[in-house]
Amino acid sequence: MADVKRRLVLGAVVALALGAGPVLAQGLTGRYVAEGRNPDGSSYRGTVQMTQTAAVVSMAWQVGASSYIGTGVQEGRVLTINWGQTTPVVYVLMPDGSLHGTWADGLALEKLTRQ
Repeated sequence: MADVKRRLVLGAVVALALGAGPVLAQGLTGRYVAEGRNPDGSSYRGTVQMTQTAAVVSMAWQVGASSYIGTGVQEGRVLTINWGQTTPVVYVLMPDGSLHGTWADGLALEKLTRQ
């Protein structure tokens, strides 16, 4: 059942990427509010500092007392960030500039909104 759920979430992310419409041309560098749901269903809120150099993106999350860092690449509207876990965070860049993502192999969700 978990495998089906992961496939549905990842399929939705890909569908959003293909039909997201025009993307803002301002780049990804900036500070974002992160709102998400952990694999256990609990919610969280924090901040993310993102730096983009060409297709390479670096991210630093601050969620409560915990901090995380990761790097990855942007390919079209899809941003894949390796952050030291088994699976990456995969985001889709939305037309309004927010990023909708999934992590923990599709069991968790995160939305980043530019501050």
